[in-house]
Amino acid sequence: MKRLTLGSRNQHKLEEIRAMFDDFPIELEAMPEEFGDVDEDRDTFRGNAVKKALEYAEKTGGPVLADDSGLVVHALDGAPGVYSARFAGEHANHAANNDLLLKKLAGVPKEKRGAEFVTVMVLADPEGVLLCVEGRLRGEIIESLTGKGGFGYDPLFRVNSEDDSEQRTLAEMNADEKNAISHRGRALRKVQVALPLIL
Repeated sequence: MKRLTLGSRNQHKLEEIRAMFDDFPIELEAMPEEFGDVDEDRDTFRGNAVKKALEYAEKTGGPVLADDSGLVVHALDGAPGVYSARFAGEHANHAANNDLLLKKLAGVPKEKRGAEFVTVMVLADPEGVLLCVEGRLRGEIIESLTGKGGFGYDPLFRVNSEDDSEQRTLAEMNADEKNAISHRGRALRKVQVALPLIL
């Protein structure tokens, strides 16, 4: 079975990706602790994902799938964007990030609370970038945390469906429901289509 190293040690992210690869003929490995972290100093999701994939591929000597993901809030001119994980500070946790987001959107009416989750995934080996794909999920930021599942901004992100029938946040969905529509799920399905042609 072919192996692919994931350029992340984020357990929530790893669980979501592994769940989508359950029936896929490839073995996914977490990035070993010994390789440390890559400094995500680019100003775009693509830039950070490319940097992580290339640096980790050079360190591991094999193919690496890395991503950069975040929340883009239109009323905040695209913030938190690439700073989503550290919106409230370098060592901020999910609660602090959510609290800051709610404070910054205080008083903003529902029709102006549009947002989207964005994921850019990059597959690279030591020779260079092999694949770059993107996934997006549109929604809105609600006024209070709702739901117990997911992680990050999921309890504040209500999904926009075309017929307005979906009124739940990502945190109110189970893992299969979330993976079926999420930004990461959409990007991963593009990766899965391409993988047999690349690896």
